[in-house]
Amino acid sequence: MWVAIAPVTGFTQTTPEEGAPASERTEVRIAYSANTLFFGVICYDSDPSTIIVSDSRRDSPLSETDSFQIILDTYLDQQNGFVFGTNPSGLEYDGQVTNEGQGTGRFGGGSGGGGGRQQQGSGQGLNINWDGSWEVRTQVTDFGWSAEFAIPFRTLRYPQEALQTWGLNFQRNIRKRNERVFWSPLPRQYNLYRLSMAGRLTQLQVPPQRNLNIVPYLLGNAARSASATNGMPIVGDVGFDVKYSVTPSLTLDATYNTDFAQVEVDDQQVNLDRFNLFFPEKRPFFLENAGLFGVGNAGTTELFFSRRIGIGPNGMVLPILGGARLSGQVGGNVNVGLLSMQTEEVSGVAPSNNFTVARVRKDLPNRSNVGAILVNRQASGDLAKSDDHNRTFGIDGRWGIGQNATINGFAARTETPGLIGLNHAYSVRYAYNSQAWQHDYRYDEVGKNFNPEVGFLRRTNYRSFNGRVNYTFRLGPDAPFNLHELRPHVSSNFFWDFNGFLESSRTHIDNHWEFKNGTQIHSGINLTTEGVTEAFKIMPSVIVPPGTYDHQEIQLVVMTNQGSALSGQLYSWVGGAFGGERVTIRPSVRYRVGDSFNTEFSLSRNAYDLPGGKFVTNLIIARTSYSFTPRVFIQSLLQYNDKADLWSSNLRLGILGQANTGLFLVYNDTHGLGSVTSEVAGRSLTLKYSHFFDVFR
Repeated sequence: MWVAIAPVTGFTQTTPEEGAPASERTEVRIAYSANTLFFGVICYDSDPSTIIVSDSRRDSPLSETDSFQIILDTYLDQQNGFVFGTNPSGLEYDGQVTNEGQGTGRFGGGSGGGGGRQQQGSGQGLNINWDGSWEVRTQVTDFGWSAEFAIPFRTLRYPQEALQTWGLNFQRNIRKRNERVFWSPLPRQYNLYRLSMAGRLTQLQVPPQRNLNIVPYLLGNAARSASATNGMPIVGDVGFDVKYSVTPSLTLDATYNTDFAQVEVDDQQVNLDRFNLFFPEKRPFFLENAGLFGVGNAGTTELFFSRRIGIGPNGMVLPILGGARLSGQVGGNVNVGLLSMQTEEVSGVAPSNNFTVARVRKDLPNRSNVGAILVNRQASGDLAKSDDHNRTFGIDGRWGIGQNATINGFAARTETPGLIGLNHAYSVRYAYNSQAWQHDYRYDEVGKNFNPEVGFLRRTNYRSFNGRVNYTFRLGPDAPFNLHELRPHVSSNFFWDFNGFLESSRTHIDNHWEFKNGTQIHSGINLTTEGVTEAFKIMPSVIVPPGTYDHQEIQLVVMTNQGSALSGQLYSWVGGAFGGERVTIRPSVRYRVGDSFNTEFSLSRNAYDLPGGKFVTNLIIARTSYSFTPRVFIQSLLQYNDKADLWSSNLRLGILGQANTGLFLVYNDTHGLGSVTSEVAGRSLTLKYSHFFDVFR
C-alpha cells in the first residue's frame, strides 16, 4: 500500500538547535480507506542501538523516549484536536486537546508534547485519559524504527461535509540528542498542540458517521472492612456504557450502574496548611470530553469538578445509578455539552442526587472563544431536605492577541439556600509567550459565600494577584559544561481577605539550568508570608496560633537525565515556617529495564520545629509495573503515610482490548499503623471484565 505514496519529509527542530533540519530523516505516508485513516512512519536512525524506549504502558509519557505523535484538527478551528502517539515498543498514547493545550488554571502553562501519565485538574488543555479505538504496530530495524497507525474515522469527530480539510502536524522525539522535531515548523516556545500553526491535510473524503458502541461489564467483588467480624462476602454486578453518534460531530454517551473498579487509587498527600487538597479525576466516563466542561482555574477554582459525583465524605463511594452526556459541535464552531448523572441514596451518609451540567462555547478566530456553563445539584428521595440544592452559573472567554498573547477569564456566582451575598467569583489573566520572554499575570476574587458544591475550591473568601516573568537564554552548541538553556525568572502571588489583610504571599526568585542531555538544576529563594487569623492544628498535638509569619527559604531542585535507565529527582526547601523552621525533601528514584519493567520510589519528608512543638511526617510511595505486551500489564502501588496513620497497597492486572476495555483483577489493602484502626481500613479483591462491541463495524 505504501510504495506508491510520496512521503512527507522535511522536519525542523525546536530543540536543541531551533530552526535547523532534523538530525535524522523522518518519512510519513498517509492513506485512507472507506472507514480508516492510515499513517505509515519511518524514523531513520544512523545508530539504532541508541534508540531509547522507556515504557510500553498505554498513555505513558512520550517525552523521555524516542517517540512519534500525530495531531488532527478535524474541525479546522485551530483550537481543538485529537492526539495519537507511540514509541518503538508499540505503546498506545492518545488524548483530546482543547484551547491549544492551554488549560485556564495551570498558572504558567505547561510543556505539553506527550508528557504526564496522570491526568491533572479537570482535563482543561490536554485530556490524556480519553481512550479511542485504534491500533498501532511498530518495528525496530537496522535503519531505525517504523510505525503504522490505523485510526478508524468512527473514533474521530468531524463536520458533515464529504470533502474536508483538517489541521495536521507531526512530532518526533530523538531522545539520545534530547531533540524535538516537527513537520510544520514551530517556534521553540510552542509544542505540538499549537494548532494555529499546524499544516493541512486536504482533499480528505470522509464517510458519514455511523457509530454505535456498547461496552457491557461483569464484576465480582469480595470486600471486608478492618472492623468487620464476619467473613468476606462476595457480590456481583453488571452494567454498561453506550456511545452513539447522533451526527458526525455530536455524540451521545449513556451509562448504567456505572463502575470504576479498575481505576488506580489516589496518591496520598500530606496537608500541612489550612487549605483543601486537590485529588484529580481518574474515572474514564467523566474524563472523556472533560476539556469542554472545564471552566475556572484548574486545581484551585473549578466551577465543575466531576469528582463530586459518586464520591462522598472521606472518599466513600456512592453508587451511581446511571446518566448520559451529549457533547460535540452543532455547526459554526459552537461546542455544546449536556451531562446528567443520578446517584443512589446511602442511609446515614447522603440522599440521592441528580447532577446536571449544561455547557456551550463558541470558538472564534485567533485562538479566541466565549462560553457559558450551568451546574445544578438537586437532592431527592426520603433523605433529602426540601431546599437541598445548589447551582452555579458562569461565563468565560478567551481573546487571542497576535500570535503570542492571550487574555482569558471567567465570572460566576452560586445559589445555595441560606447563603446570601458575596456568592461571586471571577478571574482575569494575561499571558504572553515569545521565544525569549514569558509574562503571566492573573487577578482572582472569590466571595465568602461562593459555594460550587459540584466544583472545587482550594480556598475561599479572598482576592489574589499572581505574576510571573521568565527569560530564556538558548545557548549554542559550544556552550560550556554542555549547557542548553538558562531560564531566570521571578514569580509572586498574594492573597488578601476582603478587609485587605494579607493571608498569604510568596515571591520566588529562581534560575533553571538545563543541560543538553536533559539534566536540570533549579536554584532559588522564596520570601513567604502567612497571615493566620484563627489558630489551627498543623498536627494533632501542634497548634499554630494567630499571627503574621514572615520567612525566607532556599530551594534546590535537581533532575538527572530522565531518559536514562536509572534517573532521579530531588526537591528540597530549607527555611522558616509559622514562626519556626522547616526542612522538606522530596527525593525520587526511577529504574527501568527496557520497555517492560519500571519501578519508582519516592519520599516526601517534612521536619518542622515550631514554637508549639516539633514533628516529622513521612510519605513513601513505591510504584512497580511490568508490561508483558503494550496491552498486558501488572502494576503495584504501595503507600506509607505516618501523618494519616495509614499504609496501603493496590495491585492491578490488566489485559486490555479496544479502547482500554478488557479484564482487570484489582486487589486493595489499607491498614492503620500500629494499634490504630482507620475508618477506611480494609481489603478487597475485584474481578472485572468489559468488552467493546462496535455494532456497525
